[in-house]
Order: sequence, then C-alpha cells, then structure tokens
Amino acid sequence: MKDRDCLAKLAKMKYVNTHEAKTQLSKLIAAVRAGEEVVICQAGKPVARLAAYEPAPKKPRLGTFKGKIKLAPDWNSPETNAEIEALMLGEAPPKR
Repeated sequence: MKDRDCLAKLAKMKYVNTHEAKTQLSKLIAAVRAGEEVVICQAGKPVARLAAYEPAPKKPRLGTFKGKIKLAPDWNSPETNAEIEALMLGEAPPKR
C-alpha cells in the first residue's frame, strides 16, 4: 500500500474510547456505513476496529460450466502439448 493510501485511510479513521463506543454505538455504526472506520481504544491503546461488513465472495459451484465448454478433438494430442510447452518456455511453437 502506498503512503498516500495509508494516510487517506488514517484520515478516515475515528478513534474512540470504550465508554464512548458503548454509549454512541448507533452513531458509530452510521459513521461506518458512511465509509469511516472506527478504532476502539482502551487506556489510549487501540484494541478493536469497527469496519463495514464485506460478505465473503461466493465459491463457484462444481459443474457450473458443464455443457458450455467445448474441447477440440485434438486438445490433448502430442502436437498440441508440444506447442503449449514451447509457449511456456518462451520458444517459437513448432510448425504444424
């Protein structure tokens, strides 16, 4: 992360103590929904971070592309494999 990005992120952070976090939770949640991050401190030291929830990306289901991808009959032929190997090694592919 670049320094500029770190500084921008720090500028968006709000620091509160645990008492304020308990009494102002609704306001802190509103701030988080507006894009701020809230750091909760205890005795002046950060102990927790309140940030927007990001759901985990969905995992692809097996068989999603079944019947949608067609392979050429020679997809696993020695000639095709030699061509792929040459490309991976940065060489010119053999002529067919």
